Amino acid sequence: MTTAASATLVVMMPALNEERTVGAVIDGIPRDIPGVGRVGVIVVDDGSTDATGEIARERGAVVIRHPVRMGLGRSFGDGMERALREGADVIVNIDSDGQFNPADIPELIAPILADEADFVTCTRFQDPARVPEMPAVKKWGNRRMCTIVNFATGTTRLTDVSCGFRAFSREAALRMNLFGRFTYTHESIIDLARKGMRIAEVPLDVRGERKHGRSRMASSVFAYGFRAVAVITRAMCYSRPLAFFGGIALLLVLLGLAQGIWILGHWVRVIIDVGGIPSEATDPKYLPRHRILMIGASLFLTLGFLVGILALVADMLGRQIKVADQLLYFARRGHFARGGDGDAEPVSEPAAGEPSPADLS
Repeated sequence: MTTAASATLVVMMPALNEERTVGAVIDGIPRDIPGVGRVGVIVVDDGSTDATGEIARERGAVVIRHPVRMGLGRSFGDGMERALREGADVIVNIDSDGQFNPADIPELIAPILADEADFVTCTRFQDPARVPEMPAVKKWGNRRMCTIVNFATGTTRLTDVSCGFRAFSREAALRMNLFGRFTYTHESIIDLARKGMRIAEVPLDVRGERKHGRSRMASSVFAYGFRAVAVITRAMCYSRPLAFFGGIALLLVLLGLAQGIWILGHWVRVIIDVGGIPSEATDPKYLPRHRILMIGASLFLTLGFLVGILALVADMLGRQIKVADQLLYFARRGHFARGGDGDAEPVSEPAAGEPSPADLS
C-alpha cells in the first residue's frame, strides 16, 4: 500500500483554447509538496484551435487531444482515467484559465493526505472575506445549485458545488461513475455522497471573472442552470430513485385528493341544502369546471398510483445498480492496479499504438 510520504499526485487540467494561460498554470504547480513523492500534469485538450496543446507539451505535461470538442464532462472522465492508469494516489482537477491559483494545491489536498476526506472541493463562499467579485446573478445561481445538490445528496451541507478546483483520492476516483457530457461538478458530488465518500470543503481565494476569453460553462447563466439541473435530475433518478419517483407520486396523489375533497365538500353542502346530488338544476353555483375537477382528481390519483408503482420498480433497479457499481469498482481496481511494490511509473506520454483514454471510454 502506498504511504503518504510516497504519494503520487496527478494534476489534471481540461483546456479549450487556453494558450494564454495554460503555460503559467502548469509552471505554478508546486513540485515539492509535503507527503507527495511524485507530481505529474495531464492536460486534456478538448478540440482547441490554438496552441494550447503545444504549449502544455513544451511545459512537460502529458496532453490528451480530442480532435473535436467533446464537452467538459468527457474531458474530465478522460483525464481521470489517464491519471488512474498512471497510478495517482491523489488527483487534482484545476481549470487552465488561471482562475485558480495552483500554489493552493497543497492546502487543497491536505485533508486527503491526512486521511480526513476522500473528496475535497474549493469553496468560494464559505468565508465571507474570500467571496470573489462576480455578477449577482451568478452568486444567486450558485446558492440555488447548492440547495439542490445538498437536497439531492441528503447528507452534505456544501457552500459551493460548482467550483472546478477539486481533489480526489484514488478510492474516490475508482468509485465514481459519471454520465454527463456537459458537466461533472454536481453529478460527481451526488455520486460520491451516495457511495459514502467523505466530502470536505477548503476555502480558497479565487478570481471571480476570467482574465482572458469566455467561460464555456457560464457564458449563459440560464442555459448553464437548465442543463445542470437536467444532470442533477438524472443523478437523483440514479442515486435516490425511491425518494425521487416517490416524491412525484406523493405530489400527484395530494393534488388528486385536494381536488376530490373540495368537490366532495361542495356536494355535501348542496345535498344538505337541496336534498339531492348537485346539478345545473339544483345548484345555482354548479359550473362545468366541477366536471373538469372530477376528471382531474381521478387523473391525478391514477397517475400517482402508477408513479408509485414506478418508484418501487426503480428502487429495485437501484439495488441492482448498487451491486453493479460495486462490481465495476472491483474491476477498475484490478484494471488500474499498480506494480508489486505499489509504486507507479512517472506520468508519461502514451506508447506508440497505445489507446488513449478517449478510445477506452
